[in-house]
Amino acid sequence: PPGFETVPIVDTRGTIYPGLIELHNHLAYNALRLWQVPKKYGNRDQWSGIPEYRRLISGPMQVVGKTPSLLPALVRYVECKCLLGGVTTSQGIQLFSNAGVRRFYRGVVRNAEQTDEADLPEAVTRIDDVDAGNAELFLARLKKQTCFLLHLSEGADRTARDHFLALQMPSGDWAITPQLAGIHCTALTPADFERFGKQGGAMIWSPLSNLLLYGATADVAAAMAAGVRIGIGSDWSPSGSKNLLGELKVAWLWAQNMPGFSPRDIVAMATRNAAAILQWDAVLGSIEPGKRADLLVIDGMRGDPYGALIAAKETTIRLVMINGVARYGSPTLLPKLGCKGESITVGGCERMLYLEQATQDPDVSGVSLRQAKIVLKDALARLPQLALELEQPKPIVRALGEPEPIVWQLALDELHDTGVDLRPRLPLPETQEITGPQRLQTRALTPLSQIVTPLVLDPLTVADDPDFIKTLSAQKNLPDLIKQGLATLL
Repeated sequence: PPGFETVPIVDTRGTIYPGLIELHNHLAYNALRLWQVPKKYGNRDQWSGIPEYRRLISGPMQVVGKTPSLLPALVRYVECKCLLGGVTTSQGIQLFSNAGVRRFYRGVVRNAEQTDEADLPEAVTRIDDVDAGNAELFLARLKKQTCFLLHLSEGADRTARDHFLALQMPSGDWAITPQLAGIHCTALTPADFERFGKQGGAMIWSPLSNLLLYGATADVAAAMAAGVRIGIGSDWSPSGSKNLLGELKVAWLWAQNMPGFSPRDIVAMATRNAAAILQWDAVLGSIEPGKRADLLVIDGMRGDPYGALIAAKETTIRLVMINGVARYGSPTLLPKLGCKGESITVGGCERMLYLEQATQDPDVSGVSLRQAKIVLKDALARLPQLALELEQPKPIVRALGEPEPIVWQLALDELHDTGVDLRPRLPLPETQEITGPQRLQTRALTPLSQIVTPLVLDPLTVADDPDFIKTLSAQKNLPDLIKQGLATLL
């Protein structure tokens, strides 16, 4: 196009795709390794409060999340984990302070909740408690957004389905609009999806996490037949894929049991569909003139390109570009695109990361991936000591009249009350029963220093994790179809 006449053409020696858009991931947890789920559960409340979960997942994250010095390293590590899986947009990491202020960390991976760009309207992922518990207020809030990413019917039992049924108000109307993107929707029936699709709702699918926890996942065939727009997300590393490239493989293996799905349909969930759900489809989600250069390149140029992406391994990723800036890829390719940075290896292959960006948080910008690994490995190995330091803080001496310093910590999902929810907590019609998750009461629990144990940092990729496939194969709730298929595809 005009203005680009002198720009050299760079041969990527691969197939070029839109960058992957992940619409569900609790990124802050992605330093933790895959959990060996002890049994099959019916809904989220049944596993989120068990002692093993607190020892291995929620407790460690409370320790890390309340230690401000660890947060820059955590942000750098988990966003690099995204890049190494081809992700250019994901859900962000939110902080809250002792002063009641909330904000999102800014890194190099695009944040669906904080873009600061008119062309990319910001999604909402948390709802004030007063709105989450009142259907009329919840519906009014929905109508004001462009996209509301909210957990909905997470689980496989009647209790999980009740979370969807509670969207019907006493008037008979439903608190469902095209702005609502229900995360999981595992318990919805075909009739529920008919209602959801009729009112324009979208769904975010996380099949591996659903199967590991509940032995079941959403009826995506019914959702597609009902016209429900479907996006995808890997949820988090404790019970999900290591990255979105891996989650596409799980989705394809599961979809082969159902008629009407093609590899292109699966890839669309992470590209075209995802952009449409966010209302970003005018600028992202496909490769067209005038759209942003969020790009993913993998080795090879033969056969069906959609099937090739699903079959691609992490070591075949040649380039990840965000907003026209080469962020990750081959060390021979990035310098040709004007970028040069930190050298790393992925599955024995040389790769390069370019992490400079003026708009990212200053405390993150000075942290390399190598430094982030060192900091997090040390912190996870010293969890009991760090927990004890939080329980026995040193007194802070301040001058008379000096204000209390602002202290930031992770806004961890429902580990403590921040005044907002990730789910509607609506009562069922004509009852006072609240359908949302129970609040965890942590004050009376055993101190974390007596519960947490040293942990090992989760490797960035499957290619560098000798235990990942073995851990998957030992999971009690995962169907053999997925175990055997992933052993080949990953």
